[in-house]
Amino acid sequence: MGWNSFDTGAYSGMIAEPLDIPGKGGKPMRTYYSRPLGKESYPGLLLIPHMPGWDEFCREAARRFTEHGYAVICPDIYRTFGTGKPAEISASVREKGGLTDASVMADSQACIDFLREQPQSNGKVGVIGMCSGGRHTFLAACTLEGVDAAVDCWGGAGAGPMPSAEKAPIEYADGLNCPLLGIFGNDDRWPTPEQVNDMEEVLKNLGKDYEFHRYDGAGHGIWYYDKPMYRQQQAMESWDLACDFFDKHLK
Repeated sequence: MGWNSFDTGAYSGMIAEPLDIPGKGGKPMRTYYSRPLGKESYPGLLLIPHMPGWDEFCREAARRFTEHGYAVICPDIYRTFGTGKPAEISASVREKGGLTDASVMADSQACIDFLREQPQSNGKVGVIGMCSGGRHTFLAACTLEGVDAAVDCWGGAGAGPMPSAEKAPIEYADGLNCPLLGIFGNDDRWPTPEQVNDMEEVLKNLGKDYEFHRYDGAGHGIWYYDKPMYRQQQAMESWDLACDFFDKHLK
């Protein structure tokens, strides 16, 4: 369901709140959980945060997807670095060397399991992320259980391993067992168009179910309306693509 395609007579209540769920080893994990109100069942989405983490954009994106009929959970992947304003937390994360992929994947699996266990779940769960969250989305789609569709927004899955990772996510591409949508800007520098080409070649050679959309006149972060990198036309077109993609595979 694309932008402004809702029925004005339909009920569209929601609840969105911070919520602790069981994480790795049963330890509480802080999340932002947004879901529709009503009796119908609905699919789940895991929104993996970008840098600077659990920020206002991610919370608003969660509610925006809920408006389109999804229960959305966004984990505070930087919670071990304390609490504070997003910019302060992200600075601390950089200073201390960042997160490991293993840590983010453990949080992601806990969120996927939580979404599937909810009484109003329709049994389907998708994953989406932007920037580093897009990179982690690709990794989750290749390595975790219970992912039915994934949307990688300008994530550098093929741009080489992070300092704290042994391999680039694209090296796990053989494990991709769900449809994948990729959204990229042709002016981006991470990933570059050449790196996106390399990603696509690997997926094509493996016979994976994927589709990449690339936009001229756009670089990194085209959905971030609070930054100069925002591109209105490309952002709205790709937002509708993401919604239609999830509707097709999860509803």
